[in-house]
Amino acid sequence: MGRWAEIGRRLRYIGHLLWRSAVTPMLGTHQRPPLLMPDELGVTFIGHSSFLVQAAGQNLLFDPVFSTWLILLRRQRRPGVRVRDLPPIDIVLLSHAHMDHLDRSSLRRVVRATRRRTGRAPIAIVPTDVSDIVRRLGFSQVIELHWWESYATRGLTITHTPAKHWGTRWIMDGHRGYGGYSVEGGARRLYYSGDTAYFAGFHAIGARLRPEVALLPIGAYTPDSYRAVHASPEDALRAFQDLGAEVMVPMHYGTFWLSEESLEEPLPRLLASAERLGLGERMAVVAEGGTRVFRAAGRSFEDRQEAGTASVV
Repeated sequence: MGRWAEIGRRLRYIGHLLWRSAVTPMLGTHQRPPLLMPDELGVTFIGHSSFLVQAAGQNLLFDPVFSTWLILLRRQRRPGVRVRDLPPIDIVLLSHAHMDHLDRSSLRRVVRATRRRTGRAPIAIVPTDVSDIVRRLGFSQVIELHWWESYATRGLTITHTPAKHWGTRWIMDGHRGYGGYSVEGGARRLYYSGDTAYFAGFHAIGARLRPEVALLPIGAYTPDSYRAVHASPEDALRAFQDLGAEVMVPMHYGTFWLSEESLEEPLPRLLASAERLGLGERMAVVAEGGTRVFRAAGRSFEDRQEAGTASVV
């Protein structure tokens, strides 16, 4: 296939994705996350790659996207948590500048909601050369980190970690950084990869930071060329093993049509592959709005799952 024929094919496919996302009924419901004790780690899945994490008595948001539309792309599942139902946010962590991870409208809403309730605004932590995108959104402070740089605050140490992806928001800003985050302190050591393909860096992250709970992406891998920047379910399991983590929480699936596989494919494929590898019991799937709670270090590694304000299982 010639170059222009391939460009035409891709444009037709993008048009098909946009049309399909616009006409498909949106699913999912909202829930209110439980408030946890400082000696517990809580992971609440909002959808796509957005999480509320409660750690050491602080509330962290990872790549929060609450908007229904990202320019022409519409989400297929509602956010599991509404902005108004979030606790006051202390820190917002952004993995890179892509619009399905850094949504300025959602960030403004989070800042306003926290300021309205507490009189203060959250801190934002971003990769290098991303601060200009969020600087005027009302954050009390915007902190840029290079890979392996850390920021410490109130019992937490947050380290920016490498990834295999890219950070361009528009066409000509390929200088922007990208990556994941490790959060150490409180109950457990947590690792959030952000968008990434499988790469040898997972060994280094595991050796240096020893994460126990790993949030890893499993969608947007078809056609196979997409795996240059995204992970398939099998790639994510390989990364999980490289990290040496105890529990994996899957993300980056089911919310936006970004690739050719169906939205329903990644999770069953992950669980089937995990069972074949003897890792099934270490998969911690969290539904949108649900919360996985991990108990404090020093006890047996027990966890429980909560759906909104439901009682402990």
